[in-house]
Amino acid sequence: MLRTTLLLLCLCAGLIATTQNTTDTLPKKDTLLEEIKEGVLDNIPTVSLDENDLGDGGSQNISSLLSAGRDPFHSAASFNFSAVRFRIRGYDNDHFSTFMNGIPMDNLDNGFTPYGLWGGLNDVMRNRDISWGLNNNTFTFGDIGSNTHIDSRASRQRAQTSISYAASNRSYDNRIMITHSTGLSKKGWAFTVSGSRRWAGEGYVPGTYYDGWGYFAAVDKRLGQNHLLSLTAFGAPTENGRQGAAVQEMMDLAGTNYYNPNWGYQNGKKRNASIGRTNQPVFILTHDFRINNNTTLTTAAGYSFGDRSITALDWYNAADPRPDYYRYLPSYTTTWASVPDPVQGQQLYDLMKNDITYRQINWQRLYDVNRASYMTIRNANGIPGNDVSGLRSRYIIEERVINTKRLNANSVLNTKFADNIDFTAGASYQVQDNHYYKKVDDLLGGHFYVDLNQFAERDYPTDNDAIQNDLDNPNRILHEGDKFGYNYNINISRISGWAQGVFKFNKVDFFLAGQVSYTEFWRTGNVRSGLFPTNSAGKGTVNQFTNYAGKGGITYKIDGRNYLYANGSYMTRAPYFENVYISPRTRNSQQDDIKSETIYTAEGGYIMNAPGLKVRIGGYYTRFEDGMDVMSFYHDSYQNFVNYSLSGIDKLHFGGEFGVEAKLTTSLTLNAAASIGRYYYDSRQKAIITVDNNASVLGEQIVYAQDFRVPSTPQEAYSLGLTYRSPKFWFVSLTGNYFDQSWLSFNPLRRTYDALRFVDKGSEGYKEIFEQTKFDPQNTLDFFGGYSWKAPKAFEINHKPTFIVFNLGVNNILDNKKILTGGFEQLRFDAQTAASDPVSTGKFPPRLFYAYGLNFFASVTLRF
Repeated sequence: MLRTTLLLLCLCAGLIATTQNTTDTLPKKDTLLEEIKEGVLDNIPTVSLDENDLGDGGSQNISSLLSAGRDPFHSAASFNFSAVRFRIRGYDNDHFSTFMNGIPMDNLDNGFTPYGLWGGLNDVMRNRDISWGLNNNTFTFGDIGSNTHIDSRASRQRAQTSISYAASNRSYDNRIMITHSTGLSKKGWAFTVSGSRRWAGEGYVPGTYYDGWGYFAAVDKRLGQNHLLSLTAFGAPTENGRQGAAVQEMMDLAGTNYYNPNWGYQNGKKRNASIGRTNQPVFILTHDFRINNNTTLTTAAGYSFGDRSITALDWYNAADPRPDYYRYLPSYTTTWASVPDPVQGQQLYDLMKNDITYRQINWQRLYDVNRASYMTIRNANGIPGNDVSGLRSRYIIEERVINTKRLNANSVLNTKFADNIDFTAGASYQVQDNHYYKKVDDLLGGHFYVDLNQFAERDYPTDNDAIQNDLDNPNRILHEGDKFGYNYNINISRISGWAQGVFKFNKVDFFLAGQVSYTEFWRTGNVRSGLFPTNSAGKGTVNQFTNYAGKGGITYKIDGRNYLYANGSYMTRAPYFENVYISPRTRNSQQDDIKSETIYTAEGGYIMNAPGLKVRIGGYYTRFEDGMDVMSFYHDSYQNFVNYSLSGIDKLHFGGEFGVEAKLTTSLTLNAAASIGRYYYDSRQKAIITVDNNASVLGEQIVYAQDFRVPSTPQEAYSLGLTYRSPKFWFVSLTGNYFDQSWLSFNPLRRTYDALRFVDKGSEGYKEIFEQTKFDPQNTLDFFGGYSWKAPKAFEINHKPTFIVFNLGVNNILDNKKILTGGFEQLRFDAQTAASDPVSTGKFPPRLFYAYGLNFFASVTLRF
């Protein structure tokens, strides 16, 4: 009912506003609203808040639609829908590209934008050009979701000094940010420096913490009238204690949906076992060349390097240390144990319910086990007679590191062939080298660890070669900081070229664009595995892909305020390496039938841009074909890590989008948006099953996933809000949001014949195993407010106009703590035990994430 009401109100608002004849008397840019929303969403792309006068309907030459203009739907999607991890059109993150100062910033290994590399540097990242969907733009051919260009060069920054402090109760509690920009001097120089720190002793989720720094420096030099040279350097070294997904049983025992299994008490203080660390500085050199009044050439090169890592517990021949391990849960003792014991299960339930130490990591026990584990390792480090004695750690903290080196070069030419013909062409070259390895972070009281494969030891107990992670250094003794386990590189390179023509006429505009690209990647093993001595070290197969893309669109200009548009695209895209290699940790083997993914997209709609009313109504249809994926997990039947290689993944996304911004009075604005989509898997996928300890194929299966929903994003989202902007330089905004059709990420193993053969088709047990879980509909209510005060001349700093800006954002005012934002069915699955209980999926229930309850972000900024 709430969903229907919101949609009707959205439509009615648009109809009512068309009768208004108010004039647009507000400033061209609502700085306060922009800043408060940027505070809420540090690293999510936002649309430009500049408004554009598109001319009146009586003009003979009708103005063209500006692709970077303010869009009421995408404004809502970027800000109001973020609490539930809404993804525009259901697209994955690799379909949204980001550029900065002329170079692409997306990772080549997975296509994602690493927003954390400039976290906390909001002041210098405000200048953005965004094109949504298939629209043409002036800096790239483009992805199908959106394309964002951030211009952080010194000469593009506002000449001012800004000092701000922010308080929050989210991932971090405090933020300090200082920025100074000189602007472009008469001698052609411009400088900008910025620094920030974000920190929290404990974040919203228990056991988490945050310590992030940010630094930025940029210098520009104008050389004559036609050249501008820019150098930018920045970084954001960050460390944070992470939240882990948890099963609902543990959340209920803890009495909170924010139960975090990653921490435990050590000497009375909370210690997190899963710590994320990132430190990857970025350098960008950009050259702007104005060839003539109609032609510009922008050439840029960028280099970034450094580590990102996550720590985790590792153990050898010892009990699982994780507090939420399935055998430690009361439900296991009561139901799933070989000899179920409901009485003992109830006692365990009472104990875990009333004593937090039984729900968290027992650090003291890990130290005690290690300090009692005196052992002698024979022939250590592969040296005969080299015996090493001491405390051999059974438990350690390992650090999983990805060291990245990335080089980008890009050049774009923009010119006019005529007053109504724009031409853009570009070329880019990208190289990325990822080094994947583990190292010992903490021996937890022991003296050393040994680099052995305990899963291989289980299968080959008498084969000393097979159990070696590094066959050329057998029985290697490890100390803190030493690499162990897997150690390999992935080398990726991509070269592309593209061209675009935009043709503008009195009533019709259209564009055509094409791109060709070449991608190659390969694995290089740095150690020789005892299980795969001939297929683990050295350079593997070089995978090569030539891909093509084309898109075009047409806009019909009804008048200077009303437009109809239609765009279409066809493209092929090389697969990512992580979806090709079966088990890159252990060997060079990869899927058999490797092919590029094909993407078909069409979109169309109606746009109104009038002084008192902005409306956008659109629809889209996207089909993905021949996707690939690889999943690795522990399989109970095989008692080993299993690799589940999926191919033939097809998906279908279609739906409609609606947005309206209507000025009811000169001070009161109504904003409404709706996204109604359906995102399905559209094929039965093929699965090839292998294990880490054996190169042979264990089996082939068909995954009956056709018509399953694409998970972890609402497929329906609605927003309705009112904003009051006072002529006294303050504003308040209240927005209600409603979300539905969000689904749990499913385990493909449960959608196979093997998983269902123990249950009768159509039975409750069959439905529980096979059917996908839908999240309940949810709603939020959000408040934003701000005030800007201009200091009198007597209080101006350095005789410059001085402003103090206050911002406050409060999300989820109703403190709804039951909003599921995501989760996944565990890949471990026992078909026989699941079949024995018609209302349970067995010993391995799903792991879930919940959105924060009431949370806020408040800031005060001094500018002069």
